[in-house]
Amino acid sequence: MSPRRCGTVYLVGAGPGDPGLLTLRAAELLGRADVVVHDRLVHPDVLARARAGARLIFAGKEGGGEQVSQEEIHGILIQQARLGRQVVRLKGGDPFVFGRGGEEALALREAGVPFEVVPGVSSGVAAPAYAGIPVTHRGLAGSVTFATGHRASSAPDWSHLASSETLVLFMTGKRLVETTSALIQAGRDGATPAAVVEAGTWAHQRTVEGTLSTLAALAEAAEIGSPAMLIVGPVVALRAQLGEQAPSNAEASHPVERASAGGRHS
Repeated sequence: MSPRRCGTVYLVGAGPGDPGLLTLRAAELLGRADVVVHDRLVHPDVLARARAGARLIFAGKEGGGEQVSQEEIHGILIQQARLGRQVVRLKGGDPFVFGRGGEEALALREAGVPFEVVPGVSSGVAAPAYAGIPVTHRGLAGSVTFATGHRASSAPDWSHLASSETLVLFMTGKRLVETTSALIQAGRDGATPAAVVEAGTWAHQRTVEGTLSTLAALAEAAEIGSPAMLIVGPVVALRAQLGEQAPSNAEASHPVERASAGGRHS
């Protein structure tokens, strides 16, 4: 008997939430994958594009809830591919923008598993856009800095972030007071326009706008939760003219189901 041929792992960006932003390549791969290993922030209508009979494995991370370690995820991808299966690793946004896709690609390379990267629309651009905020604009901002407010390994360089023409900070929902205060202490004018976008491009997206010094209190009063993104810079003021955009698919057809790392959706 000939040895089983190793399958391929596709590291696919699912986009920021709105299923209308899924790429054609991502939809094609979902339609023929044997296994889909997905994160928490993937729209149910995107998962519904998986072919009938495909195994859906939830491998997300939720604070205080179900946890699947990064090492476990590497193991799942390698194991499923070595069984000869075509595997889609479906990640919210873009796999190489704060998605740990690079770590997964390196693990697959080390294991000798073929892989392909399929970029997705990053929430760092899409969430501000749906809130009516262009991250660059002639005469206001010719550059943009993307960073994360989540301190996974080291403290952010606040002086560098404070000097950004437009600053987009991922994962700031629970750290908004700390983050805005740190930026002001690092030299950013407290009167700078700022906004926080909750659940960008999803049906329940909400945006709170203010200044860097007032935003945290406004967001707390509005009970803004996670996931949330902070945008700081003069481009935020354009929102008054551009307004909020509704997702192309406003309602999910069914709720997101959950499964353990080794489980299967019903």
